[in-house]
Amino acid sequence: MTVHSFSVQQLKEKRQANQVEDYLLLDVREVGEFEIARIEGGVHIPMHQIPERITELDKSQTIIVMCHHGIRSQQVAEYLVRCGFLSVFNLSGGIDAWSCECDKTVSRY
Repeated sequence: MTVHSFSVQQLKEKRQANQVEDYLLLDVREVGEFEIARIEGGVHIPMHQIPERITELDKSQTIIVMCHHGIRSQQVAEYLVRCGFLSVFNLSGGIDAWSCECDKTVSRY
């Protein structure tokens, strides 16, 4: 199974349509990054904690994984697919793209 990309515009549309129950937004950045900028409603599990906390995630739920620019989240998304998760997407451009294209109130770093 391949990890597909999910654009920040697609995420914005889902949020505007109040479809937040349709997916889990998984933020895999470090604590310090999460404190600087975040998308409200996301679940924060730093990348290095994913293997030990994987049971907190529902394999049948759609998961959109995000990080700063999309590289770490791609790695986590691929890991989740290998672990049997059925619907996993990588947020293209990460929090930086979200800040630039969707919500300029979210700090850039």
